[in-house]
Amino acid sequence: MQTEQRAAPFAAPSTGETPITTIRVLYSDLHGVARGKDVPVSEFERVRESGLGFCAAVMGTDLRHTPVVGGEEGYPDLIAKPDLATLVPLPWEPGVACCLANLEPVHGGPPPADPRGAVRRAAAALEQLGYGAVVAPELEFFLCARDDSAPGGLRRIVDRLSMVYTVGPQVDPGGVVRRLTEDLAQIGLGAFAFNHEFMNSQYEINQHHADALTAADNAFRLKSAVKDVAALHGLVATFMGRPFNDQGGSGTHVHLSLERDGANAFDAPGAPDEVSDELRWFTAGVLAHAPALMAFLNPTINAYRRLVPDSLAPTHANWGHDNRSTFVRIPAERGAATRVEVRVGDGAANPYLAVAALLFAGAHGLRERIEPPAAVAGDAYHAAEEIAGAPLPRTLEESLDALEADAVLREAVGEQIVTTFLAMKRFEVERHRSHVSEWELEEYAHHV
Repeated sequence: MQTEQRAAPFAAPSTGETPITTIRVLYSDLHGVARGKDVPVSEFERVRESGLGFCAAVMGTDLRHTPVVGGEEGYPDLIAKPDLATLVPLPWEPGVACCLANLEPVHGGPPPADPRGAVRRAAAALEQLGYGAVVAPELEFFLCARDDSAPGGLRRIVDRLSMVYTVGPQVDPGGVVRRLTEDLAQIGLGAFAFNHEFMNSQYEINQHHADALTAADNAFRLKSAVKDVAALHGLVATFMGRPFNDQGGSGTHVHLSLERDGANAFDAPGAPDEVSDELRWFTAGVLAHAPALMAFLNPTINAYRRLVPDSLAPTHANWGHDNRSTFVRIPAERGAATRVEVRVGDGAANPYLAVAALLFAGAHGLRERIEPPAAVAGDAYHAAEEIAGAPLPRTLEESLDALEADAVLREAVGEQIVTTFLAMKRFEVERHRSHVSEWELEEYAHHV
């Protein structure tokens, strides 16, 4: 007689002396904002089987809380099912463990816009070509204190020039970022170092490379952790690309390579520059889709304030060897560390959509064996256009138009994500277009 197979009863992870009393179930919306629910541990056995219901319109809601997409379908639900493989305790919140969720439609409902699922599909597309994606995002952020007298209500907690690569109490009063980095490493989320970055009160936490989904998960969770820990200390952490007029901005740089038969497929000793055809084809695919990729890599109006000459962020679709003024940089390391670095991403980029879109673009280059243009040597900002490459979109609106026109990337990322993303972001553009800013009042009100 065949017996029914049941899952083993849920056991909460151990955190030493403090018992786990709550499981936090999180997923990413299209902005990259962490959404979810806290579940008492006594209720989690049921939740892990049935999932948690959410109004699917959260995926089409702008950051001013306006549901832009969803009403035409009657605001149906989506289901978030806990992925127990991602369950970890949160050292900064004793008694709380957290896991990510897989998104599913309700019975008979439309598929939800699912950023995490897009990374799975992108990795699968490369696996069909015989490659495994290896990814390492680098994320930068500003740490601020609330101050009603400061522009935007935020004041930098460290406001001295030339503190880049400095560590210790001078740049991390109270050890907030240091302890968070230790905690992230302790629970296996890939953090291995941190430092103060180039701008005042700007930080970077480095994460290990991993397979595409693990790397995107770790980046998403790092962003959520940084904001939560800042809040616990009465501070505000922002990944906004350029929050201050007198400073440069924060980026999301994405390092990418491919594995084949246990070796780095981008490494080619004896070949020109010791890089393989695969690296060139992958890079060419990214550059071929650069205008459309900008919508996912620079998804806010503010992001384009960061993309200016001499900013260490690119302004043209190009590539170069160990060149930080290009869109794609090929770092100097070879062997197992041979990789490409896409430098254009804004701090506000959703890690899932950024990784998925880049992998899909690179896969297209591999399939079609697209050849890249000549690599740029030296200053790409001030080179002639025939050397520097095509200028990148200068506004979010231009990037959205490029994404809509890119049939290959649209189909790969998925119509549910792209259609929702375009509608929501165009609504954001229109709100900005009609908003009277402080700059306009200061510039015009007393003179015209």
